[in-house]
This record gives sequence, C-alpha cells and structure tokens, in this order.
Amino acid sequence: MTFTILQNVAVATVDGAGTEYRDGHVVVDGDRIVAVGAGHAGRYHRSAQYIDATGCLVTPGLVNTHHHLYQWATRGLAQDQNLFGWLTALYPVWAGIDAELVSATTGAGLAWLALSGCTTSMDHHYVYPHDAGDLFAAQVEAARGIGLRFHPTRGSMDLGASSGGLPPDSVVEETEAALIATEEAVNKWHDPAAESMLRVAVAPCSPFSVTATLMAEAAALARRKGVRLHTHLAETVEEEAFCRETQGCTPVEYADRLGWLGDDVWLAHCVHLDDAAIARLGATGTGVAHCPSSNGRLGAGTAPVRQLLDAGVPVGLGVDGPASQESGQLGAELRQALLAARVRGGPSALTAREALALGTIGGARCLGRAAELGSIEVGKLADLAVWRLDGIGHVGIDDPVAALVFGPPASLELLMVGGETVVRHGELRTADTEQLARGLRRASRKLARKAGA
Repeated sequence: MTFTILQNVAVATVDGAGTEYRDGHVVVDGDRIVAVGAGHAGRYHRSAQYIDATGCLVTPGLVNTHHHLYQWATRGLAQDQNLFGWLTALYPVWAGIDAELVSATTGAGLAWLALSGCTTSMDHHYVYPHDAGDLFAAQVEAARGIGLRFHPTRGSMDLGASSGGLPPDSVVEETEAALIATEEAVNKWHDPAAESMLRVAVAPCSPFSVTATLMAEAAALARRKGVRLHTHLAETVEEEAFCRETQGCTPVEYADRLGWLGDDVWLAHCVHLDDAAIARLGATGTGVAHCPSSNGRLGAGTAPVRQLLDAGVPVGLGVDGPASQESGQLGAELRQALLAARVRGGPSALTAREALALGTIGGARCLGRAAELGSIEVGKLADLAVWRLDGIGHVGIDDPVAALVFGPPASLELLMVGGETVVRHGELRTADTEQLARGLRRASRKLARKAGA
C-alpha cells in the first residue's frame, strides 16, 4: 500500500460540523482519504510519502460549477456591453470555432483552473457550428491531458434570430438534431461511477436562445438517462423582460412550467429573483452556480446568495466564460463571492468559511457529488488543495481560512485529484503550460482571421 501523508498543516475539512485543525494531518491511500485529524498522523508503512506542509492550509479541492472554456479565444472583447450586447458582438465570432480551437481552449482553461485550486470543473458548451468537427470529443480528450475531474455538458441552441431568439441562425441547431447529439454524448462519454473523472450533463443554453420544446424534451432526456440538467437563468433584467414578453412569466416560473426545477438541476447566475422564486428553488432543491466576477463584469447585478442559502438552496461558485471573466481563476472567486454578498447585504451577509463552502461542498452538491467530493472526510476522494500562506501576502493573518479568502490569491503548494499530483510548488505537473499557451495563441489567431474575413 502507498500512502501520502500531509503533516504540520492547517486543515479546513468543510465537513458538516465545520471541523478544523490548526496543526493537523491528512492521510491518502490510493485515491481516497483514510485519515484526518490533529497533530501527526503516526506511523504508516515504510513506503509512505510524508509531505511537510508547514505554513500551509489544506482544503477540499475547489469545484467550478459554471464555465465556457471555448471563450478563452475571445477574451477582452465587448468590454463595456451588457449581456445581450456582449452576446450580439461575440456570436458571429464564435460561429468560426472548430475542434482545434475547442481542444486548445479546453486544455489551457483547465490548466489555469488547476493552478487556482480547482480539482473539478464543468463546462457548458452550446455553440456547434456546421462542419466544425466533433467538438465534444475534442473537449474530453483535452481534459484527460490535464487530469481534473470533468463535467462537460452538451449544450444547445435552437431559437435563432429569425424565430425571435437572440443568436444568429448560423450558430443554432435543429431541435431534433440537438437532442440526438445530446443523447449520443451521454451514451458515449458519461461515467456514473463514484470515482468518475467524466460525467456528462444536459444543458440547453437559455430562455432567449432555446425553444420551449427543446427545454422540455431535454429535461425528459436527462431524466431518462439519469444525468443532471443545467442552463442559464435569471441572469439579467433583459432576460426577465424577454420571458415576461414572450412567456408571460418570470424566468423561474418558466423553468418550473417546463419541468426544469428539481434536485437534479443547477442553474447558472440566478441574479434577479423575487422571494417566491427563492422559496421555490429551495423547496425543489434546485442548485445555483454563483458567478460574482462575471456578473460584475457585465453589470448584471449580484445574486442574493444569503437568501438562497437561508432557503436551503445548494449554491456553488462558477468562474463563467473567460470572455466575461478574463482572469479565469476559481480561487479568487472565494473573495469575490464574499465581497459581492457584503455589498448587497452588509458585513454579515457571508463569512469566510461560507465562501469556502460555496467553492467546495456547495459546488459538489450542485454537481450531484457531495457524497464523494467537496469536504475532507474519511472515505471521500482525495481531491485536495494545499495553499501556501506563510509568504508576505498572508503573514499576519492568524486565521488561515481568513487568510485564504480575504487575502491575495494564494499559491498552491500541492493539488491532488484522486491522490494524483496535478500541481506541485505552483507548477502544473500534467502538461506543459508553454505548449498549451502556444496552441491557444495559434487557435485564437485563426479564429480572429475567420471573424475578420
């Protein structure tokens, strides 16, 4: 047996009791956590690897609940637009994406997420131009090279501008074709095992780019296949106006009407919610991916996170697409979530430990993996982030969780996924970041040339 033992480390387990150790240990055997506690771990087999993590804090690996990796190729555009203006500017550019670009953006994006403490990431890909190649397969293969747990969702759009939707017709699919491709992706790639590195979900894009028929049939498909559901909802005031004008109700009421609320669903953003909507999300166990930086970048507003948590809604953190959150990091979203909540609701609206919970166990709940991920507990998968907090940027903050959340972005001493090292001493160990950057640069320039043609 081969053990990895972290010692002399502060531990924030994020378990149900909020257990923490100022000087503790975590023991990993294979892909599982087998011990966690105060002080030294004691004696293990002579082949055990001991890691002295003095000056560090170990937390569960972070879980990213909303992203659009292909958008790495279009960062910095439409800088001063709201969501609808931003989309209108970028849809024609995205019409030129292909499998090469999707592979490059997936590899680079997941590598960057890993370097910010992320061990599990979803992706919401919904742009499928004709003759672009197998974009879903390109994502899956690129993700394998980085070593994070990956939850790609097969997105779709079938409501083009000619039918009253926002996206141009060039980037939407026929309804039946989208459903067939979605089922094929689930059949080919979804792995429901507890230790799975790859799970697939069903994810029509949004109320203003998807017909009611596709939304309803996608929900039925997901439940027939036993996979989860995801979409954007209640992100902007413009979306609410669109739903009221076209459907005669709010976005949450529309989702409810179509069978889109339940404990197998998580929704991105949920910024504009009334009390009835919050209560309905809580009653149905519907999760929310909170994306504070992206919402701020687009001027969409701030999600009512305190009220959602108080209503029992599972809330996780999402980076969102790098074209609306150019830093592309998940670790920094802990601080952003705390600050956004306090801007909205005052200094008691969110604590540092609640922010950490959003990024770990909250995200695991949204993805349906709270039994396996999101906290440091015996029997759970060894997905761990070890943060160095003894440098000049954090010294003087005695509380390690406060140092991580309130302080500047912390460097990673170690990132483990299923007991395997992905980041060590702040360096990615699974892929060459310079090579990933070159591939991304090449694909981005190719896309820019297409868009300018």
